[in-house]
Amino acid sequence: MEDDRLSPRTPSICVFCGARPGSDPAFLALARSLGVALAQRGWTLIFGGGHVGMMGEVADAVLGAGGRAIGVIPQRLLEREVAHTRLDRLEVVADMPIRKTRLIELADAFIALPGGFGTLDELFEVLTLSQLRYIAKPMALTGVQGFWSGLDTFSRTLLGHGYISPHDWSQVGQFDGEHAVEQTLNWLDQRLDQRMPQSLNQRGDPSAVIPSDHPS
Repeated sequence: MEDDRLSPRTPSICVFCGARPGSDPAFLALARSLGVALAQRGWTLIFGGGHVGMMGEVADAVLGAGGRAIGVIPQRLLEREVAHTRLDRLEVVADMPIRKTRLIELADAFIALPGGFGTLDELFEVLTLSQLRYIAKPMALTGVQGFWSGLDTFSRTLLGHGYISPHDWSQVGQFDGEHAVEQTLNWLDQRLDQRMPQSLNQRGDPSAVIPSDHPS
């Protein structure tokens, strides 16, 4: 199995985001900005493997800026021809739950950009695993125009009713606006273990791997 690390100190960042572009052009601009910034830092993109919507935009930006991108996609979505075909590696798995597990395994940290139910599902999976101490990987919410403010309000409702602890929500970075990407990556940089977690050496093999020269 190919090693995902470019160097012992190079993190892999999983980006959760929409398979649709959203109603505001600012969302796609945010995805492009993040992709370029990840490539400039030499950080590897881990994402859902699609070429559509926000997912495709961030991957195209990473690759266009000379960065590295690894996708994980379920077989059904591959058959629907929504897979990105220019990645450094595309892993094909059996279903959506396995995809989510694999994304979490591959990542050293997570960023949620604007998205829909799938993005929320992935986000809450990471938050729950963190709350239960199954993983200890930083998670950031990155948006524009107050996209994540509603989730912050709801989470504070959960906090007020005692369903989450102050520690649980305080560990989530929240960034919005013109400088959100730079602030997000600086925040993650401070929290990433410079030794890189040992779990990077314990990643399971995917069901299938499509190399970068796989024909579309």
